[in-house]
Amino acid sequence: MAFLRSTPVNLLNLHYAIHALALSGSGMFFAAFLLQAGVPAPVVMAALATILLGRFCIRPFVVALARRWGLKPLVIAGTLLTALQYPLLGRVEGVGWGLAALVVVASVGDTLYWTTYHAWFASLGDNEDRGHQIGAREAAATIAGILAPLATGWALATVGPDIAFGVTALALAAAALPLLAAPNVKVIEEAPGAIRAAMPAVLLMAADSWSWAGYGLVWQIALFVSLGRDFAAYGGAVALAALVGAISGLAIGRWIDFGHGGRVLWVSAAALMATVVLRAVGYGDPRLAIFANSVGAVAFALHTPVVMTAIYNRSKLSPCPLRFHVATEAGFDLAGALGCLTAGLLLWAGAPYAAGIAIAALSVTASFLLLRRHYGQA
Repeated sequence: MAFLRSTPVNLLNLHYAIHALALSGSGMFFAAFLLQAGVPAPVVMAALATILLGRFCIRPFVVALARRWGLKPLVIAGTLLTALQYPLLGRVEGVGWGLAALVVVASVGDTLYWTTYHAWFASLGDNEDRGHQIGAREAAATIAGILAPLATGWALATVGPDIAFGVTALALAAAALPLLAAPNVKVIEEAPGAIRAAMPAVLLMAADSWSWAGYGLVWQIALFVSLGRDFAAYGGAVALAALVGAISGLAIGRWIDFGHGGRVLWVSAAALMATVVLRAVGYGDPRLAIFANSVGAVAFALHTPVVMTAIYNRSKLSPCPLRFHVATEAGFDLAGALGCLTAGLLLWAGAPYAAGIAIAALSVTASFLLLRRHYGQA
């Protein structure tokens, strides 16, 4: 497996797998826990939108820091900062200062981490093996995340949020260790044309983010409510979906690298649209909700390599990968915030969760059209 010979990429993938213990554990409980802590569902969506808008405002400062220090120190610092948000999550009690502190820390940590991580992965990876490398990353992350939601759900139900989210914070801090051995990547002082080169990817990330607001974030709340607000049952449903996703993940990247990205795109778009429909109608029925959650795992295993192969390859060929991802993440933040606010307003107006989930259908179509253009050119 030639794509595994890249030591820097292997180190980043190992980091990502450990990071996934947090993302698929406590991260998947983020919206559900806020709901259980007394934050109304529309306010949960507004808080998530505020985190995204905060990220949008902070992100331009990342370029200045990266020009001075390179990408590696910022990814490590972002990893440690994201760990701080989970102890704060466990202390939220309704709408108040605890929620405000969580929003601020999550905005800063996520901005520092995701912008620089994507630029680093794009710079160190290989375009000819990109699908394999992303497929391996996502498969490892999914496998690592099968036990995490089970453990988190059990911990929340038995020993409480302080211990559950404290362990998550320690796991995130440990995820920084593999990065210490990875090479740093410097950022050039000036990069004319970097933002222009990123615009197709900006639109693609914006479409993806709007979709995630519906079939991802609203669905977290809807699934939790459908399972009787039971943390253990919710964790079991998330773990089952992770197992299904792991089985279907790794082979997808190979198909893309062999030139079949366009075919995978058609299958992934159909699976995503099926996910939107099933999740919209599955709310309220525990068995159908669990099935819809598992279908979504297959859809994401198909969709993520298709999207990120296109974005990372464009990024590496751009004048500056960091500035490229500053632009794409800005598109993600603005569209995601708008999607969260739209869904929150629908819930506030009394619409069912299905309405908030269904808004994803528009951007699934937009994402398909944008990706079809990319793979047609490729």
